[in-house]
Amino acid sequence: MAHGRHGNPPDVARMVRRQLQRGRATWQKPEQVLRALGVRRGQVVADVGAGPGFWTLPLARRVGRHGHVFALDPEPAALDVLRRRLVKAGLRNVTPVLNDDRAPMLPDGACDLAVIVNVYHHFAEPATFLRQMTRCLKRGGRLVNIDWADRDTPKGPPARRRIPPAVFLRDARRAGLELVAEHRFLPYQYFLVLRRAGG
Repeated sequence: MAHGRHGNPPDVARMVRRQLQRGRATWQKPEQVLRALGVRRGQVVADVGAGPGFWTLPLARRVGRHGHVFALDPEPAALDVLRRRLVKAGLRNVTPVLNDDRAPMLPDGACDLAVIVNVYHHFAEPATFLRQMTRCLKRGGRLVNIDWADRDTPKGPPARRRIPPAVFLRDARRAGLELVAEHRFLPYQYFLVLRRAGG
């Protein structure tokens, strides 16, 4: 299958269907992930690679009307789908952000938490983006990377397109992040929680 510059299939509708497929929650375990992260009301969260909002909507509900979610994605059509879903859900605490591979397009020090799920391996320059994203965290803010395990799994991209956790952690250290937790309950993915150093 041909893929576009972000590693996504050119048929955006197909990509959206894949990201929102009914069975995804059984292995992605979104409620368990959000509980593990302790997402609280009033927090500001960046959902990096938000797409049609698989994570954006539950995050918006968790942070409540006094919190906020920035939903970042480089695909305008995916953000259009997200906007429609937000209207239907009655959620007004989300700002869709059209970003690119090098910059989140957010202010420095804006976020308590950045959530990156199944996205890091899509970036053309992942280390560059990670450094920029770290600047967007508040002092002591956290960044979460959930990405495909470095082995064959029933879900996920081919092994050649995956980024092993050791490579991500090397990039994270260089970006000024330190590992604070690792969760192992996801069957096909690693789940790393980092904090901005010096917080």
